[in-house]
Amino acid sequence: MDEEKLIKSANYVRTELPVRIAHRLRDLQTLPYVVVTQEGVAQVYELYWSAFEKFRRYPQVTTLEENQAFCEFLESVLDEHAPVIPSLSLGLSLSSPHLPPDSLDAFMRRMLVSRISRRVLAEHHLALSKSLGTNSLNLPDDPHVGIIYTALNLRHSIDKCVTLLRGRPHDIEDEIGESVPNRGWPEVIVDGHVDIKFSYIREHLEYIIFELLKNAMTATGLKHRGSSNFPPIRATIVVGENDVGVRISDQGGGLSSARIKSPSDLFSFSHIRNATRMDDTRLGALRSASSRGVKATVAEQIRPWRTEQSNVNSNNQDPEREAGIAPHPKIGLGLPMSNIFTTYFGGTLELVSLDGWGTDVYLRLPKLGTNLEGIEL
Repeated sequence: MDEEKLIKSANYVRTELPVRIAHRLRDLQTLPYVVVTQEGVAQVYELYWSAFEKFRRYPQVTTLEENQAFCEFLESVLDEHAPVIPSLSLGLSLSSPHLPPDSLDAFMRRMLVSRISRRVLAEHHLALSKSLGTNSLNLPDDPHVGIIYTALNLRHSIDKCVTLLRGRPHDIEDEIGESVPNRGWPEVIVDGHVDIKFSYIREHLEYIIFELLKNAMTATGLKHRGSSNFPPIRATIVVGENDVGVRISDQGGGLSSARIKSPSDLFSFSHIRNATRMDDTRLGALRSASSRGVKATVAEQIRPWRTEQSNVNSNNQDPEREAGIAPHPKIGLGLPMSNIFTTYFGGTLELVSLDGWGTDVYLRLPKLGTNLEGIEL
């Protein structure tokens, strides 16, 4: 990466982001009035309009000093838009009675895919700017260009997620919100083509794996809560010519529920397909998340766990924990966002429930360079 290419990158991001934001503003403007004025949706509209105006007026970048200022501007916009995911989810959950399920889910998909695409452009440019003058492709452990890792070790990413999840300090929450004592976590066995390395965005991959393993480990812990030994979870890696597959199998009892008719309904934002969308506890958690923001990363999920563990080790009292507030209330975004991240580059995520036994999750990711972004303009 040299100065000329970096300046071109800056101006591409500067001109492309307002175009993508404008399409989403148009989507918001076509919604029924009762939806646009809902709590959360109106906030997102104001954020998008403000960002559009800021980018539209931003001058051309011509020097490295101007690029540095542009990077600071990008970071500030990214931080301002942290509430978008929970705010949209809150607003559309409240609007669910006014929109058909297909229309609601299609709208949310366009909004979230577009959001991912904009963050990819912005964060890729920020990473390129930080690496100016270095050859990150020659790094022995993690060769990368911007945010794209060209030799991403899938086994290492799975092991990293397992280590983080097994280090959780707090109890499991069951289906009715009651705390179940944590007796440990099941082992995760990784087999198949364990030496595979491929090109992908590491943050996306690890978020998906983290969420899928978190659900599998929680379900297994709840299903076998009276046992001192948990059945293992198995993650099998399979490599194709143009894609990479992972099957995660658990013995957590499956996904059967009186409120979920099909496993794929867990990806839906409509209360007709997923009745939990209208739960008071879920809506309250989304309101709380909207105030602090959600970026859909592994780092933001483990931060409260480490804070809690630090408080325990130092005998400090956490006022929120003492008040009975969970450090990471369930907001119902893990699986839907995993599905959006998966399909962004043309992958697939399928949940197969063996009710009474467990769940098999099939994840297929294309090797980068074989598919385009799945953006609907």
